[in-house]
Formats: sequence, C-alpha cells, structure tokens
Amino acid sequence: MEFLEALILGIIQGLTEFLPVSSSGHLEIGKALLGIEAKESLSFSIVVHGATVLSTIVVFRNDLLELIQGTLKFKWNWETRYVSMIFASMIPVLIVGAFFKDTVESFFDGNIQFVGAMLLFTAALLSFSHFAKKREKEVTFGRALIIGIAQAIAVLPGISRSGSTIATGLITGVSKEKVARFSFLMVLLPIIGANILDIMDSSSAGAQTSGVGTVALAAGFIAAFLSGWAACKWMIKIVSKSKLIYFAIYCALVGLVAIVFA
Repeated sequence: MEFLEALILGIIQGLTEFLPVSSSGHLEIGKALLGIEAKESLSFSIVVHGATVLSTIVVFRNDLLELIQGTLKFKWNWETRYVSMIFASMIPVLIVGAFFKDTVESFFDGNIQFVGAMLLFTAALLSFSHFAKKREKEVTFGRALIIGIAQAIAVLPGISRSGSTIATGLITGVSKEKVARFSFLMVLLPIIGANILDIMDSSSAGAQTSGVGTVALAAGFIAAFLSGWAACKWMIKIVSKSKLIYFAIYCALVGLVAIVFA
C-alpha cells in the first residue's frame, strides 16, 4: 500500500465512520478501486479504526470523564445507569462477533454489488427516520437494546453503523441530541474489542504487515484521526438539524452506481 493510497483510505475511514454512509462499504469500494488486497489491508484497518476511536474520545472527553467519575462512586446514579445501558447495547454485536464472525467476514470479499444493496438499505432506513414523528424521549434499557441490534446488523459492509443506530433511535422516539451522543459512545468498546481480536488473530497466524510500510500506516492514522474528529463534530450538528435525508439520497445514489457498475 502506497502513501497516497493510505492517505485516501484514511480520509475515507475517518469521514465515513461518523457520517451515515457506511465506512466499511466505502472502504471496500475504495480498496476495490485502488486494487488493494484484503491480506495487505488488515494492519491498516486496525490502525485507522484505532484512529477513529481516538477521535471519538477527544470529541467526547468531557462526557467520558463525567461517566467514569460517576461510575467510580459505585452508586446507582445517572452515570452508572448510562454506562449500564451502553453495555446492554453491546449484547447483540457481541453475539454476532462470538457466533457469526466467520460468516460476517465472508461478506468482506470485494462484492461491490452486495455493498451497493446494503447502501440502499441504509438509505431506506435514514429516509424512514427522517419522516418518523419527532419525539423527545430518553434512552432506556429497552431502546438501548434495540439500538444495539441495529449496530449488530451494521457489521455488514454497506450498512452505516452511525446511520443505523441514530436512525433506529430516532424511530423509537429518542431525542436527536441524546441519540447522537449515545450512538457515538456505544461504539467505543466494540471497536476496541474488535481491534484487539484482529491483532491477536494476526499475531497467532504469524501475519505480517505485507505491503504496508510505517509511513503509510502513519499517514492513514493521521488522516483518519483528523477527518474523523471533523466528521464527528459535524455529524452532531447534522443530527440536531434533521439533515439525515441528504445522506439517504447520497447512499441511494452510491448504492445504485455500485450495483450497476460493479
């Protein structure tokens, strides 16, 4: 993987991780266009996903600090309840990771037509949330689990994680600001856990970072972090202003192009 390829894919990862357009789908399309093999992109994927996690931590550092401090009081307060709901939302994706990991990975084979179809699914979900009745409900354990199911489905390339979780939260009646905050915080541990598993798998298999140099990895990390930080802050404003319909149109167009020209 060359420096410019790493830079481009890092920007794609950072922007699309938080914008509701599917980072996995865009990365698959990007790797297909650049001719990058999956075997040489594993270490790169780990690095850029780590960068987006770091950008989330930077954006929500005050919220995270508040939750940690409240939880360490070892009382059933608001912070402890919120953290418990985040753990509840992780149950579906943990089940998928534990029992269907190989099945999910089989979809990451450069099948651009499948990615296009899933982008159309993302477009439909975003459109439905746009026209759903707006309410100002809180995140509850039940709603957290439903949002978690949406996150588990979004492991498929082409389905946006942020788009599906935010749209599902809006459909269940959670207020725009609260569902955006919950959506970004709930993904931290699953991404960190997935990265750790990928590192362990690659180490146990003796995998090398073939084709990916240190400079390329650094370029991808910096590009993903900076673009992720900007996209995260931008996405919060987008949700608050109910502008998800524009991303539904974008996903539909990209999905159709992917299917037709794959």
